Amino acid sequence: MLRGEKSAIPLLYLARVGDPTFHEDAGLIKKQAASNHTLIPANYPLASAAPLLRAGITVYASMVRHKMNQPGKSLGVIGLGGLGHMAVKFSKAFGLNVTIFSTSISKKEEALSQLGADNFVVSSDRSQMKALVKSVEFIIDIASRMKTFSGSVTGGTKDIQEMIDFFASNGIHPMIEIIPIQSANEAIERY
Repeated sequence: MLRGEKSAIPLLYLARVGDPTFHEDAGLIKKQAASNHTLIPANYPLASAAPLLRAGITVYASMVRHKMNQPGKSLGVIGLGGLGHMAVKFSKAFGLNVTIFSTSISKKEEALSQLGADNFVVSSDRSQMKALVKSVEFIIDIASRMKTFSGSVTGGTKDIQEMIDFFASNGIHPMIEIIPIQSANEAIERY
């Protein structure tokens, strides 16, 4: 494990199901690789697996740890960026009713049509907010706010494998954009 100031991040070795185990002469490296690799199912695109290893596991581990994976329950997601979109994808796969709280009405179409959220609320609209009092059982706040209710260490390799298997078995893919290496400079300037 690599240790940072606040959390431990596991070393990951990605492999396709059925790929040969990593071969190294040093027994320690062989043992570490064999125990820390994450298998991507053959039918799951590697490009879709990439965001799961950062944003995906951050959201997934928190949701499972706090029992937000109960079908029929309701979840409010505050903020619809990379983590928010993962929260909606997981929530819908878990069978939750999802409400997005955002300051930007421009994200409504994406939230409802592309991601499948059940409700969209502009958080600055008092009447919309009042109408939803006590309507969600869980809230994930991933907007840029300065208050914290609880934190989560990113999930370990067991959680990562469980999450990737869950996404693959449910046919869920994060929204990604693949940029050819020849366009890398333009992409950096654009984002």
